[in-house]
Amino acid sequence: MSEDFLNVDPMETEKFNRLASQWWDPDGECRPLHDINPSRLEFIRQRAPLTGARVLDVGCGGGLLSEALAREDAEVVGIDLAQRALNVARMHALGESLKIEYLSQDVESMASASPEAFDVVCCLELIEHVPDPASLVQACSTLAKPGGHVFFSTVNRNPLAFAGAIVAAEYLLGLLPRGTHRYERFIRPSELAHDLRASGLVVRTIMGLHYNPLSRTVKLGGPPWINYLVHAQKCV
Repeated sequence: MSEDFLNVDPMETEKFNRLASQWWDPDGECRPLHDINPSRLEFIRQRAPLTGARVLDVGCGGGLLSEALAREDAEVVGIDLAQRALNVARMHALGESLKIEYLSQDVESMASASPEAFDVVCCLELIEHVPDPASLVQACSTLAKPGGHVFFSTVNRNPLAFAGAIVAAEYLLGLLPRGTHRYERFIRPSELAHDLRASGLVVRTIMGLHYNPLSRTVKLGGPPWINYLVHAQKCV
């Protein structure tokens, strides 16, 4: 891989820049993120100590997860390449009197500059938007301290996920802007687990996240049919 490689799709970055003004509207186009965020935080909180931990939020967008982590008394750094979304994140954190460091930086560059810098690395709803998932996984592993915790969430690649995450969510129910997801970039749990192990991480948990958009409720557990969460830990 060349040194000037940037693991980003400009079209994907622009999608999230367009969402920037609506990021903190719980009934807007980011509504699903608002609905699932408490469950995502609970998944992380049950598996990694957050108080006083140095935590990286990779692909932080407008800062939903970053702020939730900061409220757990973690020292949070959020990185993203969607500049307008980052500006929204900075302004919202300021209004909430939360100390969060937001950086316009890609994860691979940060991994090269600051290896083993974080107790916890979170990369939620990002891996299905990048050209090279294995590179992203390796960078997250590099950034974690030995024994550190790494979390991912993404969408499975199967007919049910296509029907639920694209046809229903984007076209029938209008929960997400059309074109948010590309089916060929969805990643099967077995594929993600392979990349995690190859990057020196031990897979601890793979768990389904089941979201009901009509009741706006979330259930954690069971098979990873559509959305799923992963907890891994770096070898000591």
